[in-house]
Amino acid sequence: MRLSLRFVLPLLLVLACIAYGVTPLVDRLTLKWFVRDLEIRATLIANTVQDPLQEQLALGKKAKIGDFFNRMTQDERLYAVGYCATQASTVLASRSLPAVIGCASLGRWVDPGDHLIESARGPLHVAIRPMVSEMAPGAQLVLVHDMSFITRRSEETKLYVFYVFLALAGVVSLVTVIIAQLSWRGWMSGMRSLLRGEGLLRRPEFNSQPKLPGFKPIARDLQRLVNELEAETRARDESQITWTPDALRTILHTELRGEDVIVVANREPYIHQRRGERIDVQRPASGLVTALEPIMRACSGTWVAHGSGTADREVVDKHDRIAVPPEQPAYQIRRVWLTAEEEAGYYYGLSNEGLWPLCHIAHVRPTFRSSDWDHYVAVNRKFAKAVVNESKTKSPIVLVQDYHFALLPKMIRDELPDATIIAFWHIPWPNPESFAICPWREELLAGMLGSSILGFHTQFHCNNFVDTVDRFLEARVDRESFNVSFGGKPTAVRRYPISIAWPPDPELLKKNVLECRSSIRQVNDLPPEHKLGIGVDRLDYTKGIVERLRAIERLLELNPDWIGRFTFVQIAAPTRSGIDEYQQHEAQVRAMTARINSRFERQGPPPIILKVEHHESPAVYEYFRAADLCFVSSLHDGMNLVAKEFVAARDDERGVLILSEFTGAARELPEALIVNPYDADQCAAALHLALTMPELEQRDRMRLMRGLVAEFNVFRWAGRMLLDAAAMRRRGRLTGKRDEAES
Repeated sequence: MRLSLRFVLPLLLVLACIAYGVTPLVDRLTLKWFVRDLEIRATLIANTVQDPLQEQLALGKKAKIGDFFNRMTQDERLYAVGYCATQASTVLASRSLPAVIGCASLGRWVDPGDHLIESARGPLHVAIRPMVSEMAPGAQLVLVHDMSFITRRSEETKLYVFYVFLALAGVVSLVTVIIAQLSWRGWMSGMRSLLRGEGLLRRPEFNSQPKLPGFKPIARDLQRLVNELEAETRARDESQITWTPDALRTILHTELRGEDVIVVANREPYIHQRRGERIDVQRPASGLVTALEPIMRACSGTWVAHGSGTADREVVDKHDRIAVPPEQPAYQIRRVWLTAEEEAGYYYGLSNEGLWPLCHIAHVRPTFRSSDWDHYVAVNRKFAKAVVNESKTKSPIVLVQDYHFALLPKMIRDELPDATIIAFWHIPWPNPESFAICPWREELLAGMLGSSILGFHTQFHCNNFVDTVDRFLEARVDRESFNVSFGGKPTAVRRYPISIAWPPDPELLKKNVLECRSSIRQVNDLPPEHKLGIGVDRLDYTKGIVERLRAIERLLELNPDWIGRFTFVQIAAPTRSGIDEYQQHEAQVRAMTARINSRFERQGPPPIILKVEHHESPAVYEYFRAADLCFVSSLHDGMNLVAKEFVAARDDERGVLILSEFTGAARELPEALIVNPYDADQCAAALHLALTMPELEQRDRMRLMRGLVAEFNVFRWAGRMLLDAAAMRRRGRLTGKRDEAES
């Protein structure tokens, strides 16, 4: 005990000295803070009373000014108020103004170090504020504040400081006593052991403890659980992740144990076409390819796709694989070969004449044939077999893409029960009433629910899917967590808005905006200052190209001044030309373009330039950078990445995006001009607004949109799915261990 007091008494003495030295410092700081607050308060009062005071002076009611000041001093802290028109005038003041303050002596109170005076009531703070007017340019307002409340608070502060240091002294003393006692006992015990010779040979404290081998497995499981929970916490903190290809690789190698990643999509990212004696490599115009190709470069996985190019078979190895991109291989394509009958039934038939119009509700009647369904089932089985063959482990990460493979998740699940299957539906999902017309609705839903995670672009589409499952299947639907349990297997239904790579490939931006504007206008025989609009789409009836042309026609009707001064370039990549509806749509677009150009034909450029041909990404970006506006008028779309590509292309922060309200992008880019593509007058007004929008407003809108695309890029889209998959796998492992322990 005496040893402990030797520690405690000096410590208490030191703390007392600190408290004695801190108290004056606290007083000075407190006074400084309150004086500053009073100065701010004086300025606020002066600004507030200036107008009513000037009105009273203008009316010559000096007697009422005293009453006015007396009412002001009813405030608890405001002691007195005075007014001096000049230094020679008599002060107009409240009754409580100290006698030492007069108009002739106001100069002494201007100095910041001389603001305080003493009175019987206590210290007073004097503030002088100018009260300038035309009648009295040198007038000043005197505000005197009572500072006795500061003295009261200072006493309270001293008391609080005393109590704090008293409590601190007690806590530190207690800790010091405990540590001193333990240290003394430990030192004495060590000396005794050393004298007995025990410390030279073994560690008695540890060897004397009984071994408990039964606790080692529990300890290992607890440590593993802690590590997994920490990993999940780190992974879920999306705001701390800079979403890049390297970030995706890190997720794959840490969160997903580095297992192989397989993408399944109908469309391949690189198509080999024979052109006479040479083979050309073509990149298709597809939003899906635009989104997924950077992911595969990051993950170095395998892309399973339909080999549709005329030279595709010539370039693959014996396993039907080829490394891509050609210039710097980063992943592999595994090509699946389809017969002409399979392609006609699976792709052109059920997928694009049935499911595509069914989901887009684009006023084209879906066509369902039993033969198409048979081919659809057979092709899905063929792709499932390819996935199983390409899997290097029993638990791969399989990313199934789009409506071509609604049956594939369940087929893969049957062959690889431990696989993590993420199916993403790139097009809208209709309401239950619309989906009900599909003859194989139950089979399609059951196939999709073979997924571990099922993703859509918007929450609206998630809601529609859950409603559809609830209507047609005997499944357990949890609407709070958006999980569906079907056949004893859970599926998480989630919203993952797709995006594009950020930053864009430097090759796409290497030509500056001024060069792009000049070259594109030269190529299309347009004057240097000619206004230019751009539309980039597949030649699909859901993209609203006909409605877009109607809007341009209406613009020229309502604003004839734009005739000969504005041209809209429509790039329309041919697609699905084997389907009657697409052939008719192309004919309609061509005819409508010719009619509008003929109607507004004058000396000068045509209002519409139609380019029904494929354009590579560098050419598309050159048009984006050259244009004054981009018009996206989809009638119904999952996301529409053209809108985001246009925003990414505009590093000059210029240009205007006109965006259909029926795209998923409209929910993310509200700074665009949002329109109803069916309303030609509204779209024409938006075109006119875009063509006349000031550069400052263009810059403000474009900065906000570019910020969103940069933050929510395609790597974040994929990363969120992979993080959710990682969390699901961890929960599955823990559940499996618990089940084993219980059995």
